[in-house]
Amino acid sequence: MGSAESMTRQVLHVDCDCFFASVEMRDRPELKNLPLAIGGAKDRRGVISTCNYVARKYGVRSAMPTAHALQLCPDLKLMPGNMEKYRTVSQEVMAILRDYGSQFQQVSIDEAYLELPPFSNGELVARQIREQVEHALGITVSIGIAPNKFLAKVSSDWNKPNGQFMVAPWEVDGFVAALPIRKIPGVGPKSAEKLHNMGIERCEHLREFTLTDLLNQFGKFGKLLFDRSRGVDPRALSVGGDRKSISIERTYPEDLKSEAEIVAALEGLWERFESRVAAAKTQPQHLAPYVKLKYFDFQVMTLANHELACSKESYATLLQSAFAKNGKPVRLVGLGGRLKLQDIDQLAFDFHFNELDAP
Repeated sequence: MGSAESMTRQVLHVDCDCFFASVEMRDRPELKNLPLAIGGAKDRRGVISTCNYVARKYGVRSAMPTAHALQLCPDLKLMPGNMEKYRTVSQEVMAILRDYGSQFQQVSIDEAYLELPPFSNGELVARQIREQVEHALGITVSIGIAPNKFLAKVSSDWNKPNGQFMVAPWEVDGFVAALPIRKIPGVGPKSAEKLHNMGIERCEHLREFTLTDLLNQFGKFGKLLFDRSRGVDPRALSVGGDRKSISIERTYPEDLKSEAEIVAALEGLWERFESRVAAAKTQPQHLAPYVKLKYFDFQVMTLANHELACSKESYATLLQSAFAKNGKPVRLVGLGGRLKLQDIDQLAFDFHFNELDAP
């Protein structure tokens, strides 16, 4: 199954392994065998940004409150982030990647897509990239090789860390059929529960429903479910474009019901938003802030104030104002920045990163 173009395309998704933690372990080798996390202090409602694989054995995960991470792993070595250093390493990684693909799309500070020219040996290219990054920069990457972006993204997670996995065109049908539905981007706890109640656990079960069925049940999202369950993803790599905004959003497993919970959510989103701004090669002062809330009933509110600076404090103010206007439980919180008109030429490319139901 899959589209005709999937027979010729080779897309690589390159993902740095526990990026911030890897950079710190490279610079301080004595940390390599210790449980290590980069994140905010527990007494300031800090959140884990990333952690190494030693810490993950204790159940520590990104976006987890620091206090909870320390309960799971009392010996966790906690370090504050150094975005300037990570930004520099990211630029070095991306410079290596650009040499390999006919098209290149950076999607965050630590991941990117490449599209290879026809008849390239994707597995060989992936191996060369991994070896060059490790030799030159002292960190590792994992790579997925597949006929489209969706499958490349899924497969890059298959052999982490420091691994690669290829889905050949003739393997797409069987590979996708067996995928759990949570592997489809955008399927979070609420939509997964609804799908489970329909008897849908894997993509092969989704294929039993017509497009009309899925549109009736899920609206526009039904079309994405229909396509992805068949391994179809016609999206080209975005190498530029007219969008002039950067955003990040997250859907939460449990609705946020108070202003304090909304503001606490900001702690987990702000550092990721900063990394997206850095990866987009712009500065916060060039952006006008806005926030987005999606309520439990799926109504959406967006609130902006172009007079405010693009800062953590400004987002707290906007989130408080947005929540006060309605007061209903919130399932999704988003931060965004629109490029100010006088600074449009300074944004080299746009990132739109949806962190839907991150673990």
